[in-house]
Amino acid sequence: MADVNDSPKPSRTAVEMWFDPMCPWAWMTSRWLMEVETLREIDVTWSVMSLAVLNEHRHDLDAAYRARMDEAWGPVRVIIAAAEAHGDTVIKPLYDAMGTRIHLKRINDFDQVIRESLEEVGLPAALAKDAHHKKFDAALHRSHKRGISLVGTDVGTPIIAVDGVAFFGPVVTPAPKGEAAARLWDGCVLVAGTPGFYELKRSRTEGPIFD
Repeated sequence: MADVNDSPKPSRTAVEMWFDPMCPWAWMTSRWLMEVETLREIDVTWSVMSLAVLNEHRHDLDAAYRARMDEAWGPVRVIIAAAEAHGDTVIKPLYDAMGTRIHLKRINDFDQVIRESLEEVGLPAALAKDAHHKKFDAALHRSHKRGISLVGTDVGTPIIAVDGVAFFGPVVTPAPKGEAAARLWDGCVLVAGTPGFYELKRSRTEGPIFD
């Protein structure tokens, strides 16, 4: 008789999420994925995309949003620079530190966000200068393009890929927890595994609810 311990273990699902730290909806999705990590056999890779890159060549933005997009280069440049110098393992901690300040503490000064986040994560303060230079823009564009190439140019952040099948979203508020988080994940796996599935959407009636 075969030992019960010899039964095959469920394979782990490879997940990749692309985020911009200034996007509140990406923050919601990332918190949900963190919950799913405790409930399902998944391995998450965290990657950078950029609202600044996404809107780089748009001429229909109002002045206030254009100004915000100009500021949006800073955090993603610094994350890319940090990853280049210290490895990809710094991406998620730096995202968490930045997102906490942007979305929960409501700090609007991105230079302050970057400076405090680098200190929290234990990264060199000198990385902050990369927020205002284009040295790492080519690498930023590559990371962004890799995500966008999987879903098309008519979407934004967040993007998640489930075993290589990617889609925009899920856009959800507040971030589900417990069994609700697991059910949403199972649904995402289902649609990702359905050939020809493209879209399921309704109008948003609530803004991001942070907790």
